[in-house]
Amino acid sequence: MDGRLGDPTAMSSGSLEGHVALVTGSSSGIGAAVARQFAERGASVLVNSAHSIGAGQALAASLPDALYVRADITEHDGPARLVSAALERWGRIDTLVNNAGATEVIAHEDLAAASPDVWRAIFEVNVVGTWSMTTAAVDALRAANGSIVMVGSIAGLRPTGSSIPYAASKAAVHHMTVLLAKVLGPDVRVNAVAPGLIDTPWTADWSELRAGVSALAPLRRTGQPDDVAEAVLDLATLAYVTGQVIAVDGGITIVA
Repeated sequence: MDGRLGDPTAMSSGSLEGHVALVTGSSSGIGAAVARQFAERGASVLVNSAHSIGAGQALAASLPDALYVRADITEHDGPARLVSAALERWGRIDTLVNNAGATEVIAHEDLAAASPDVWRAIFEVNVVGTWSMTTAAVDALRAANGSIVMVGSIAGLRPTGSSIPYAASKAAVHHMTVLLAKVLGPDVRVNAVAPGLIDTPWTADWSELRAGVSALAPLRRTGQPDDVAEAVLDLATLAYVTGQVIAVDGGITIVA
């Protein structure tokens, strides 16, 4: 068995030295926290964004062994360029974190605003782009006995979320996770995190919702990007876990 995750000594020490993580949408928020935590454990990290080039470059420059690549996972050659860049730099990919995503804030009862164009735009990134990124990286991941961690949402588990198209797209990501885990084992493990309300640039002005979650959730707070990153790192390194969707939500889904 090749790959650093198969080394019990490395796993018990917490070190990911020699491990390569490709994290899409990692210039800020959850993706940036994931990139930092991989780097803190000794991994090499490919940082990516479609638009925030300066932030992505700055993050990569701040990490010990990182490379920034601008690419849009919805572009025809975007996923392949990310994979090629990682292989050219490090010769392997051990973990793919499918974090890049898109949303539109639309009240669920406003059916007219959730137009087919909105559905297409969200699904193009969250579902089709995620699929394209996965298939582009799968051969490298098989060679490394690697893992995939999807970033879903509790909106894919419960009737909630920034819009119905977004929630439906994350439900699709969760089901994709289970289906891929079934067909890619034993070579590649596939799991997902389903974050609740996380304090990121996306949610900066959601003060009313933040107060409601803090009042209701058993842990009495909203989440931080590092909370999700910790779960991503766990799923990337747990050798006997696959096909799971783990809610990272302070317990809100058990009370609301």
